[in-house]
Amino acid sequence: MASVFSLAELRRSTDPYSWVDTIIKGDCVSALEALPDKSVDMIFADPPYNLQLGGALHRPDQSLVDAVDDEWDQFASFEAYDAFTRAWLLACRRVLKPTGSIWVIGSYHNIFRVGAILQDLNFWILNDIVWRKTNPMPNFKGRRFQNAHETMIWASPDPKGKGYTFNYDALKASNDDVQMRSDWLFPICGGAERLKGEDGKKAHPTQKPEALLARVLMASSKPGDIVLDPFFGSGTTGAVAKRLGRHFVGIEREQDYIDVASARIASVQPLGKAELTVLTGKKAEPRVAFNTLVESGLLHPGQVLTDARRRHSAIVRADGTVSSGGDAGSIHRLGARLQGLDACNGWTFWHFEDGATLRPIDDLRSVIRNGLAGLD
Repeated sequence: MASVFSLAELRRSTDPYSWVDTIIKGDCVSALEALPDKSVDMIFADPPYNLQLGGALHRPDQSLVDAVDDEWDQFASFEAYDAFTRAWLLACRRVLKPTGSIWVIGSYHNIFRVGAILQDLNFWILNDIVWRKTNPMPNFKGRRFQNAHETMIWASPDPKGKGYTFNYDALKASNDDVQMRSDWLFPICGGAERLKGEDGKKAHPTQKPEALLARVLMASSKPGDIVLDPFFGSGTTGAVAKRLGRHFVGIEREQDYIDVASARIASVQPLGKAELTVLTGKKAEPRVAFNTLVESGLLHPGQVLTDARRRHSAIVRADGTVSSGGDAGSIHRLGARLQGLDACNGWTFWHFEDGATLRPIDDLRSVIRNGLAGLD
């Protein structure tokens, strides 16, 4: 079974990270207040939707629809819901790293209120993602459009933040080398994945499909990251995080849900390192400046560089610039001026002699990057 912490145990613990890979039983705001500042890498929040159901919902044959009518989804007013939303988002903001990001999922009942409060609290909305359901519930009364989607808001805690994780290259490669769009098509949770109690009823009324959470985590987290879910429910976030090599922490106040989530997570087998390696592109690689090649001895002052056809040449200088005739500058600007162009990629334009072979200096940048990777 996954470890479960009470709020009292969490507060007594002398280990600042004893809560990692556990479920904390208690109110989400109180539990969040017991966690360290800037301690989690990603948050996925599936809060109460405040569905405002006015009574029982029946199908045309008068059978009862198993709708969400639990006490935890009921609020006295929109003002009460807004106060609740502001409180848990503020608490999430404190524990989220500056380089982290938050996802909030909702329906038309609540997502616009959540989005406005996110902006009021100075979160920066990166995307809204439409989860389009392949098998949505019908509109039984026939007085509205069938509600066939939910919306996820993806946001950064800092309007100027640029360090958040976005595995763009992996997503694009997995999508047949086409950019991943903001409309995602998944079925609602059903079949063997839908958890049920001994009475055959749903263990949780709003269980999300693992495929949806897998894409969220693969898009915006890395193996080893800590993923927080302040409304843990049946533990989908924790189960997917464990399988994908992420750490998790869930907050849940209902013991029945904790029991289901704990058993579920305990049965998950994590994938191996090879399966979890994330594809990255050039933008994700560490920046290496040209002067690093000189400082490391891979190039030396006075060495001659040429273009691939040996039409242009330049001398490497000790300060990390290159010169040709009476002109000097960076590898990019000098390369552009010699060709009469506005821009030039100096890493692929300039070459060095390696025996009888000309090789682009970009090969030497790869040597530095490989060395940096060996330090991880």
